[in-house]
This record gives sequence, C-alpha cells and structure tokens, in this order.
Amino acid sequence: MSLTARSPHVLARIASDGPLEWALVRQPTLSNQQAARTTTRALEALPISPQDADVQVQAVMAELEALSSGRALTPAGVSWLHVHHVPVRRLIAQVVRKLLALSAWEPFAQSPGQIVPAPHEALVGMRETSSREYVLYTVTWSGIAYLLGAPAPQNPLRSAQLGELTAPRSDASSLLSAAPSTLPQSDVMALSWSSRHAETLLPVLEELARDGRRSVLIDLATDTGEQCLEPTVSAVRLCPALPGLLSISGTISGRDLTEDGPADGNVFRVRGLGVRLDRLECLAAAVLETSGGCTQPSWRATIRAETWLNGVLAATRPHTVLVCNDTSPLGALAVHAAERHGITTVYVQHGAWNPGSVAWPALHSRHIVVMGERDVAPAKAWARHPQAEIHVLGQPRFDALADLDGDKQRRYLRQLLAAHTWHRPEKIAVWACQPFGSELLSAQADLILDGLRKAEGDWGLVITPHPAQSPTALDHVFEQSCGALVAIAEPRVGARGCLTGADAVVSAYSTCGIEAALLGIPVLELTLPGRTLGLADHGLAERCGAADDIADALSMLSKPERAARVTADAVCRWRGTSARDIAQLVIGCSQTYLA
Repeated sequence: MSLTARSPHVLARIASDGPLEWALVRQPTLSNQQAARTTTRALEALPISPQDADVQVQAVMAELEALSSGRALTPAGVSWLHVHHVPVRRLIAQVVRKLLALSAWEPFAQSPGQIVPAPHEALVGMRETSSREYVLYTVTWSGIAYLLGAPAPQNPLRSAQLGELTAPRSDASSLLSAAPSTLPQSDVMALSWSSRHAETLLPVLEELARDGRRSVLIDLATDTGEQCLEPTVSAVRLCPALPGLLSISGTISGRDLTEDGPADGNVFRVRGLGVRLDRLECLAAAVLETSGGCTQPSWRATIRAETWLNGVLAATRPHTVLVCNDTSPLGALAVHAAERHGITTVYVQHGAWNPGSVAWPALHSRHIVVMGERDVAPAKAWARHPQAEIHVLGQPRFDALADLDGDKQRRYLRQLLAAHTWHRPEKIAVWACQPFGSELLSAQADLILDGLRKAEGDWGLVITPHPAQSPTALDHVFEQSCGALVAIAEPRVGARGCLTGADAVVSAYSTCGIEAALLGIPVLELTLPGRTLGLADHGLAERCGAADDIADALSMLSKPERAARVTADAVCRWRGTSARDIAQLVIGCSQTYLA
C-alpha cells in the first residue's frame, strides 16, 4: 500500500505580497536563503500528546456532526456520520495530529497563514498497514492546506490508490447466499465479518442449539480468509452476504464535492488554526466514495446492506441479535435495524480494550458482555443504550484453552524451526503478532531478536501472524533476522496452535497474551508502540521496553504459578463456561421478548 501520508515535501516560507506565506515544495526547489522550512516527515515526527489529540478529535467530530449529520440518511433514518463514525473519526484524527504538529513548529506558530498545496497531490490518501481488513485513510499535507482555506484547483480529492480501491471479492461459488425470504425463522441472528467474530459467536450459537434454539449466522466478510466455516450443528444456519453486496461505490448526496465555493462561515479552531468545516465534510465524504469492504463500505453499499439486513430480520424474526462489534459501520447498522424491529441486542466483547486503540468509545447494544472485571468501568462509560446492562461472562473463544495439547504444539514448534533453520533450540519464544505497519513491525522484531541474542540459553523464535495480516507482511521481518533462529507459523495454525508449546509468549496487545497468562505461560508485554493490554499491571506479564528487558526476563524465566483466580478475573473471567453463560443470557432475553 502506498505511503501517501509521507509525501516528500518541505513546508517553507515563501516571499509573497498576499496572504499566502507558506508552501509545500519539493526539496530540490529550495534555496539556501530560505530560513523557515521543515520536511513534512519531520513535522509528523513531532511528539503529540495523545490526550490532547483525543480532546481535539472529539471536539471536531461534535462540530462536524452539528453541521452535517443530517446531510444524508439511510432509508431507515440513520445518519451517515453515525454509521461511518469510525472511518470518519480516524480521518479526523489524522487531521488533528497534523494540525497539532503545525502549531508545535515554532516558525509556523509565530506566523501562521495559508499554505500553498503541492501541485496535483491528492487531498485524501491511504496509510500503510499490514492488515487485510482495514483501509487506513489520511489527509495529506495538501489536504491540510485545503482545510486551512487555500485554493486547490489542481488537487484531486482522492489519491490514485484510493480511487482504484475495490472491496475484496468473496468466492461465492460454493456458498451461495440464501435470499432473505428463504431463510427459516430463527431465535437468534448473529453477525460476523471477522474470523475472531465467528470464533467468539459460534460457541454461543452451538450452546443455544443444545437448548433447542435455532440461529442464523450472517457472514459479511469480504476477505475469504475471514469468512465463517460451515457450522457443524444443523440448528445454526450460515448465510453469507449476497455476492458484491459491499463492493459498489457511491458517496453521500447533498453537496457537490468537486465544487469549491466560498466559506460558509463554519470554521473550527484547533490551537488557533481555523479549519473550514465545509471542506472537512467534503474530505470525510470522499472516503465513502469507494468501498473498503465490510469494515468501511461506501455510502451506497451501506444503503444496500441496510435493505438486505432488514430483509433478513423480516424473514428470520429473531428475538435477539448477537454482535461482536456495534460501532463500525455494519455493526452500527445492524444494531439500529434490530432496535427498530423491537429486537434485543447483545454485544460480546471479542478483543481486549485499550483506550488508545478504541476508534470510537461507544457501545450501542442493550446487553454488553465483557471479558473481565476491569472492562466494566469503560463499558459503563461507553454505553449509549438508555437501558444498557453490563455482564462479566468471559470470552467464549477461551473456553477450549484447557483442552490444548501442549506436547503436540511443542513438536510443531520444534519441527517448524528445524525445517527453517536446521536446528532444534532448547527454548522457544512465540511472538503473537499484530497487523501494524512495516516500520513498527520491524522495530518490534529488532527489539525481540536483540533480546533473544542477549538472553541466556539457546532460544528460537516462532512468529504467529495475526488472522487479519497480509500474507507478505512479515517477509521483511523474516529477512532481517539475519540467520537467527526464526520461523513463521502457518496462518491456519495461528497463535492458539502454538501457545502451550512455548516457553514464553511475546505480545504488545494481542489477546493471545491473555490466553497465555490464563494458561500460566510466561508473557513478555512489549511497550513498543507504547500501549499494551496492561497485563503487567495485574502481575500477569513482564513489561519489556528494551532488548535488555527481554533478555533479563528470558534469562530468569521460570514457569509461574497460575495466577490467582481473582487476579485473572480482572482481565478475563475463565471457567470454561463462557459460551454457556452467554447462551443463558440470550435465552433470558427471549423470555423477556416473548413476555
């Protein structure tokens, strides 16, 4: 994916008799006499307070919603900024970071002004990521100039990469979607577009089936690697989405995005820099032109999805809708549709929460099932349903942890390393990877490999890719190992298939770190990029911010006693009965629904 966020430009003061005092220019065009200048890369590297940025993002979103929430509604009356709050908020977070960087650079702060955009640079582009699921949008520096009021007649709205983006096509040849009218009446409708959703929801649906309850599992994944497997229980009906449902393009109507009229007076200030909200609306709407698949469908695809989901609800007439995400576009859409039909909604937390990684701290379902006691406080703060109830019931995916075969997994790890390195190390660390960008993955790899080299003993490393990671994302990491004992696990095996065979697990904030801690496997919690799952705060992991920390932790390694139940419960309640307990909650919902 193109690194459009880091254009090779310099921001420099220019000689001008008018209000334009700054320009984005290429390095070779600069003369030595120009004193006030900096590269856009240097601006992006300036330290920004995350707390300050969050406050500003919240304020800008509130202003944009006040101006534009009624610009476009789905047929059921859902605002485009409600459905697409997550991708728009992520875009605005990029705007805010750049504006804060501008205000932190002293020459510009002392003499702010309009910026001449770089000719022909798109205003909205994509950031690099190793995730297959998410398109990470950004506003370029020319886009920032446009937001601050500069004319940009030569600048297209979207980059070429973004304009060519299409939703990944699912292979529907073997699993043809049933038309909504042919679906059987069901007690529960569950919604999935990620392998983690499916692994969380299926155990609950299977428990419901044992109680004689029928379910339909709607699979909206647009990546074949994230699609649900055919359920083994006949009472659970799999319904993949219609082919091409989410691949259609088309943005909101109501404003000509190519038209650049005069300012309408709506200007919001971020550290003294005035942002034109009408132009911000245009850029936010621009990301909805082309579908990014199930996680970020276009506006037109969103409307089609709502119509199709309403047809599914009308045919199946469930008493409960079960989701693992109710804030991203499809989840927000499904929960709103369910509420309109008078159907109870249940959200099951499928991943650990971290304030720095939660795109939009809002939960819309009636019942919210969280993993551990520490999740209760944020769930209460984020709940938007007026009658929301919080339930600490654990994680259904973790019910099967006790049945993992440690000896079998150890053999797999040793054979994997031997096949790649012709050596069987005495000790093996497993790195539960996350779908970060290539630079962060490389930095984490350097940290881990340096720690392994410094640690006492004969160590090997097995990297387990994240389910949503691009197949080639770790190629560079593997090459930089320079002959170290490194192997990459097969995607179908994943971290779950390696945990109990490891002497230690390394993680930043993968839920595999929680699984390892519950099993009593030593966990090294990476503080790079700075946010973690906080397992070290509960005595469930060693905090590691440098290679020496990793070396020390590995050198002094001894298998810890399994954490006390009360300590582990703070992170995740684990009894092996989470799926059954959530199923009982759903059955209770049905009794209320039918009463």
